[in-house]
Amino acid sequence: MNQLRITAVRVIDLRFPTSRHHIGSDAVNVDPDYSAAYCILETNSPLEGHGLTFTLGRGTDLVVQALQYLSQYAVNRTLASITQDLRAFARQLTDDSQFRWLGPEKGVIHLATGALINAVWDVYAKSESKPLWQLLADMEPAQILSAVDFRYIDDALTEAEALAILTSARSSGQPQRLAQLQQHGYPAYTTSVGWFGYSEDKIRSLCKEALAEGWTHFKLKVGGDPAEDLRRGHIVRQEIGWTNQLMVDANQKWGVLEAIQRTRQLAELKPYWMEEPTSPDDILGHARIRCEVPEVRIATGEHVQNRIIFKQLLQANAIDVLQLDSCRVAGVNENLAILLLAAKFNIPVCPHAGGVGLCEYVQHLSIFDFLSVSASLENRVIEFVDHLHEHFLHPTVIRNGRYQLPSAPGFSIQIKPESLTRYTYPQGPAWTE
Repeated sequence: MNQLRITAVRVIDLRFPTSRHHIGSDAVNVDPDYSAAYCILETNSPLEGHGLTFTLGRGTDLVVQALQYLSQYAVNRTLASITQDLRAFARQLTDDSQFRWLGPEKGVIHLATGALINAVWDVYAKSESKPLWQLLADMEPAQILSAVDFRYIDDALTEAEALAILTSARSSGQPQRLAQLQQHGYPAYTTSVGWFGYSEDKIRSLCKEALAEGWTHFKLKVGGDPAEDLRRGHIVRQEIGWTNQLMVDANQKWGVLEAIQRTRQLAELKPYWMEEPTSPDDILGHARIRCEVPEVRIATGEHVQNRIIFKQLLQANAIDVLQLDSCRVAGVNENLAILLLAAKFNIPVCPHAGGVGLCEYVQHLSIFDFLSVSASLENRVIEFVDHLHEHFLHPTVIRNGRYQLPSAPGFSIQIKPESLTRYTYPQGPAWTE
């Protein structure tokens, strides 16, 4: 790895026309085209680092431009010079003195940062011939902490506390937990049955198919007419019964007062959680919803922009479930901080994976969390959407509603060359034909 050098970075605006079939539709995002700002780190070897940040179509070009700019911090550097101080590399990206005013650590710039940092971890894992989860699990606790930026969060989690969390998990049954995952996989839930634009017949058909495949956890998009949300919820309940779990997701549709009212109404469905009931930035709003509707667990995180907001959600006792996203924050580095924060506050992490490549990404983070951080599967499931996996070189593998351990070196995010060609926007054949 000492001689491995990043020689160039290619950035691609990649878009899939999923809106044509209502895939990904919810009360807020009614016509999403699953998309990504995608980067490839070329090296002076056959190895490449691949990373992406998930988007929904329009605006992907803005993330692409930011990614092109940030790439200057990686080109002509050896991989070793980056990985020996991953915390410093992340700060180079987030602390650019003139770019920082566009954030800091939020928005388009942070999305681009996540893609680039994840691409570095991808080529790092490949250079060690390990899947990312194993690369992380094999690291000494001090080495993991060297990638974590404790700035802005050390009032809630000190480096010494984080070291204790990692040391405890590593020394208490890690081999047994790995054997458990190898035998049974990691629990998952499906969102593919309940997109907002689906008809009743399609919902029923998809529920039946999912049950036959072994699924026990299902998610339904809500946020439309109250009576219609309940009707659709009862359709799912009729199909999956009351022993399986049903989550409901409002995708930030409501203000706090309406969220309280609507969560109370949906409580009759006995939801496993209410997801994104209001703005992801409204920490005290989430705390009030949770306080006033205690019978329903509150979940959020896919649009939380950085570790600082997560810290405050945890400090305010505002959520019951933390839903980190693999690339909305600054990639693996910042997600390590978020996993450690969640462990400190004893809140389960159930990652968001509703988008192209997100399932491939988050399986590694959750596996590492179980092996080396939380050491628990209690109340933990990873989202799964059964769309677009055919475009990946090493797609996720699901059996009986559970993620199977990835074995290929890297972060599982590499997209096939023919898919990159076909779906590049706007010149790809998928958009010109």
